[in-house]
Amino acid sequence: MSMPEGPEGMLEPVRVPTAYGDGRLVVVPAAEARATLLLSHGAGNGIESHDLAALMAPLTGLPSHGITVAGFDQPWRVAGRKIATAPPTLDVGLRAAAAALGAQGPLVVGGRSAGARSAARCARDLHAVGCVTISFPLHPPGRPERSRLDELSGVGVPTLVVQGERDAMGRPEEFPPLPGVRHVVVPWADHGLKVPKTAPLTLAEAHALLVSAVAGWIWGLAGNP
Repeated sequence: MSMPEGPEGMLEPVRVPTAYGDGRLVVVPAAEARATLLLSHGAGNGIESHDLAALMAPLTGLPSHGITVAGFDQPWRVAGRKIATAPPTLDVGLRAAAAALGAQGPLVVGGRSAGARSAARCARDLHAVGCVTISFPLHPPGRPERSRLDELSGVGVPTLVVQGERDAMGRPEEFPPLPGVRHVVVPWADHGLKVPKTAPLTLAEAHALLVSAVAGWIWGLAGNP
């Protein structure tokens, strides 16, 4: 779709109507994009989340690696509510965002936490070539018996899982090997992909690791050297 220019390398946000209210799509285009990553956020905040912002940064994020990034704020977030709506409503929003986007090159869908679950559920239906899950909530904190592994195992397209080493909703060692699923661990990081100030890894270094891992994986999917 045609989108008006905005500041700092981003296009102006576009309203995305859904059955549950209007979402908001923010696109950061890459010059000569080889792929497009559509990202949605978690249940606690929107696409301004520090890790998603790192991926979307025009000069240091995925656009600098030839990958257009589209961040989608779900309707509940746009409406100013503090609590996310039910998982099926997130899928409706993500599908509407994909339809409004008109991806440049191959489409990859992804997200963090609740957005990662939604991407996993929708990737195949959206004809995505891959799925990126950041801080996939394998289970509620302290409740490993309530596993959501079926969502991850049922993605149906190549999947990248980026997980913090200290994620209380699914430590890396809790994920069994799955066909077509690649894992990247961010040392010291928690579910929010934040690292302690005392850690030998800085937040900036964690961001660089995230961007590099996602960019390299997507370039591999797109058949680029």
